[in-house]
Amino acid sequence: MTEDELYRRYLAGDASAGDQLMLRLGDALTAYLNAFLHNAQDAEDIMLDCFTVILVNKPSIADGAFRAYLFKTGRNKVHRYWRLRFRRQEFSLDESLPSGDPSPEAAIQDRERDRLLHSCLNRIAPQYREALYLVVDQGLSYAQAASLLGCKTKKVEDLLKNGRKRLRLELAKEGITREDL
Repeated sequence: MTEDELYRRYLAGDASAGDQLMLRLGDALTAYLNAFLHNAQDAEDIMLDCFTVILVNKPSIADGAFRAYLFKTGRNKVHRYWRLRFRRQEFSLDESLPSGDPSPEAAIQDRERDRLLHSCLNRIAPQYREALYLVVDQGLSYAQAASLLGCKTKKVEDLLKNGRKRLRLELAKEGITREDL
């Protein structure tokens, strides 16, 4: 069942659908928010606030756009949080992402590859990094990412093209080719 179907079920009165939405998207949203905040506790608090706002207010969300709406809500809440408490920080990815491989050798190789990948990602411009994260990692469409980033679809295409190009250059500096990924 898609996130949009779960949201429609929630609007129809099925409270368990809201719980399923939180279970399905909570970790991804928290990781996205943590990339801005660099504080897991604050990211989790804002994630819960996002779900609370959406599940209590029950806004009308277009089909196929629940994930984008949720992430945009989170992004807006982070900006509000900064305005109230901190100076603006850049988007960066956490370098300690968990590996799902049970083999110790493979886990070490995966962690090293992830560390190098995230190190290279953090060397490219923040707008490239964020566009790549939204489209590649989170699976948002170009239109959804454009809505979230507050720009046109063509701009997202350009950000992705240039971001991939810059990322390849940074990976090449580390001796990593496409085959290594």
